[in-house]
Amino acid sequence: MRLRHLAVLAALPCLVPALLSAQGTPRIDSPFRPPVTFTDETPAPPVPADVTDDRRVARNYPEQPPVIPHNVRDYQINLNTNRCLTCHSRQYTEAVQAPMISITHYVDRDGQTLGAVSPRRYFCMQCHVPQTVAQPVVPNGFKDVDSLISRPSDGGDRR
Repeated sequence: MRLRHLAVLAALPCLVPALLSAQGTPRIDSPFRPPVTFTDETPAPPVPADVTDDRRVARNYPEQPPVIPHNVRDYQINLNTNRCLTCHSRQYTEAVQAPMISITHYVDRDGQTLGAVSPRRYFCMQCHVPQTVAQPVVPNGFKDVDSLISRPSDGGDRR
């Protein structure tokens, strides 16, 4: 008897959404989409425009990778080509006035300095991301490190 009760309880999470969908009741698939039923097809939201002002953005925390202040659509980055390096590698930065990638990108996992970009740092967009004009989907209460350091003391004893 207990085994049957457990089986029914285990099946409930699957049955309830199916029953609601069958009745035509709107269902929320995620907090980021409006209520839709399983059979509805909704268009994807538009892709927000990239920020293309080429201005460097202040970093919010130590060791944060710099964001990309320009459009990178259609940039080819694969095993044979990295378009980012046509401006940001050591040999081209003076001619194009782009900031050179950090010297840490030339160090391999064993701490050896290389003559070229380390393979583990070759795919730039693993860490560096372009900025868009998208509005936040959820509220963001992030405070950068400077605002945390400069806030008034709560009077606590810190030894």
